[in-house]
Amino acid sequence: MAITFSDKKVLILGAGVTGLAVARSLAKRGAQVSLADDVVTEVADFTVAITSSYKAANFDALVISPGWKSDHQLISEAEKSSVQLWNEVDLAWKLRAELVPNQRWIALTGTNGKTTTVEMAAAMLRQGGVSAIACGNVGTTVIESVESPEKYEVLVLELSSFQLHWIREATFVAAAILNIAEDHLDWHGGFNQYADAKMAILDRASTGIFNGDDPEVVSRSTHWQGRKVFFSLDTPGPGEIGVVEELLVDRAFVSNPQEAAMIAEVVDVIPTVPHNVANALAAAGLARAIGISHESIRLALQNFKLGRHRIEVIFSKNEINWINDSKATNPHAAAASLMSTLSAIWIAGGLAKGAEMGELIKRCKSRIKVAILIGSDRELIAAELRETAPEVEIVYVDAPSSYVKGGADNSLMEAVVDAAKSRAVAGDTILLAPACASMDQFLSYADRGDRFTQAALKENA
Repeated sequence: MAITFSDKKVLILGAGVTGLAVARSLAKRGAQVSLADDVVTEVADFTVAITSSYKAANFDALVISPGWKSDHQLISEAEKSSVQLWNEVDLAWKLRAELVPNQRWIALTGTNGKTTTVEMAAAMLRQGGVSAIACGNVGTTVIESVESPEKYEVLVLELSSFQLHWIREATFVAAAILNIAEDHLDWHGGFNQYADAKMAILDRASTGIFNGDDPEVVSRSTHWQGRKVFFSLDTPGPGEIGVVEELLVDRAFVSNPQEAAMIAEVVDVIPTVPHNVANALAAAGLARAIGISHESIRLALQNFKLGRHRIEVIFSKNEINWINDSKATNPHAAAASLMSTLSAIWIAGGLAKGAEMGELIKRCKSRIKVAILIGSDRELIAAELRETAPEVEIVYVDAPSSYVKGGADNSLMEAVVDAAKSRAVAGDTILLAPACASMDQFLSYADRGDRFTQAALKENA
C-alpha cells in the first residue's frame, strides 16, 4: 500500500539541499509543505520564512534537516505536543518499502574518510555487477536516491553525526565506523555526546565493521552484540580484515576464518598512504557484506581515484609537492595528512568547532617545518606550536583589505601561497590541511581548496 502524505501539514526546518529534496518529495505526494530557514530567503517552487514566524503546533510534522540542534524552539515545541519529528533518512526508508522494497542499505560514519570510503564501496559494488550509489552526506540525498528511476539495488550511505542524532527507523545490512575524534563538539555539547551519535549507527545494523586501530572505536564497540568485523593495518586474526606484508587480506568474509583470502595489493590503493589503505579495508568489508568478490574489489581499487580536495596533488615542481587537502576540516584529518609527509610547509586555520589542537601538534611536530596560519581560530594552533614545537616557524597571513569571502579577489590565498613558496626547498611538501572548517573566510572547504589551487598554479606558471 502506498504511503500517504496527503493533506499532512509539514514544516521542513532548513531550505538547503536536504530540506528541498524532502520538500519536493512530500509535495508531490500531496503534503502541504512549508520551509523554515533563517539564512536562505528564497527557493524555487516553495515559500521560505524565518523560523520565528512559525508555531510547531500548527503542523502535523516537522522534518529536521541535519545540523539543526535539538534545543531549537520549534523542535522543543513539537516535542511538547503531538507533532511528529521526521528526518530525511527515515522518510527515505519509508518510501523504499513502497518504491524499491528489495533495496538494501549499507552505511558508514566516522570523523574522517567517510566520503572517500563510501565512494570506494559503491565503486566495488558496481564492479561486482550490483547497481549502487553513494548518497546521504555526500552527493545525492538518500530520498532522491530511493526515488531514482535507476531503482538501485544497494544504497551506500554516508551518515554524519547530525544525521545519526535523529535517525530512528532505517536498517542497514552492515554499518562501518572509521574513526572517532574530536569534531562538532560545539554542536553536540561534548565528546561523549558526539561519540554516542556516531555509535548510534549500530542500533539498526546486524554487522558492524570497525577500525581496530582506533582506540575510541574499539572501546565503544565492546558491548555491542552484533557481528563484529575489525579491520586494521596489522596482520588480521580470524574474523578480521587487515594487511599481511604487501597484501590486503580477508579473514572475515571467507568460508574458513582460519585461512586468508587476498583482497588486493597495497599498491592498488592510490594514494598509498596509511589512512587511505584503512579506508579501502573498510570499504572492502562493506562490499563483502553484500557478497562482492575479492577480484571485483581489487579491480575497483585499481581504477578508483580520490575526489577533489582530498590529498589532491596539484603538481610537483623543483622537488616540491603542492597538495590540496582542504577536506581536512578537523585535527584528526589534518594529522593523517601531515603524517604522510616528511617536511611540511603546513597551511592551517579557520573555525575549530570546539576542537583542541594539542594532540595534533604533539603527534605531527616532527613533520612540520613551517606553519602558515589563517582564520578565526589560528591562535589555537599557534599556542600549541609555541608550547610543544617552538622550533617551528609560525607565519600569520591576514586577509588583505580587498578580499571578500566568495568574491573574485583571491588575494588571501595568493598571500598564503607566496609565503609558502618563499620558505620551501627541495623535499618539502606545501600542504593545505587546515584542521578547521572554512566558513569564516571561504564559502566552503571546496572554495578554500579551489582558491589554493588557483593561487598555486598562478604562482608557479
